Amino acid sequence: MKPNTLLLILLGAGLAQPAAAQKYRTAAGLRLGSPYGITVQQAVASRVTLEGLVGLASREITGTVLGEYHFGILGRSLNYYLGAGGHLGNNKDTGRFGGFDGIIGIEYKIAFLPLVLSYDFKPSVEIHSNDWARFPSALSVRFVLFKQRNKTIGERTRGLFDKVRGR
Repeated sequence: MKPNTLLLILLGAGLAQPAAAQKYRTAAGLRLGSPYGITVQQAVASRVTLEGLVGLASREITGTVLGEYHFGILGRSLNYYLGAGGHLGNNKDTGRFGGFDGIIGIEYKIAFLPLVLSYDFKPSVEIHSNDWARFPSALSVRFVLFKQRNKTIGERTRGLFDKVRGR
């Protein structure tokens, strides 16, 4: 292999950044499933989001908080996520209830539009409820409120040269 080709490969590998999972910081919208509701998702770290859900059913209201870890599939626009959290709610017939939730889903940020589409499966274990478990899935449509800032070339290369200098 020619020295110039080897140098180019090494330089390209050093500048390559791991794919970030989301292209936004905050998004909010509607959750279309069982129950219907409102969803707000906030990035709190690289690949990690907190999602708040308010669900409305015919005789109950539920609030859920989930921590989610995102994995890129094809670049930053398409990813899947896993997470867990808990919920509290009130049923008009049986009173208050709560429980633990898991979530697995897939998410797509539509290019050139401030929209995020996601589909998820969110099983839950119930405490103080007539149901011992629930297995809802839903489609969510979120509007991007705050985009994630892209790093400049200088910010990307600065980390590379710090590694070379031993910092």
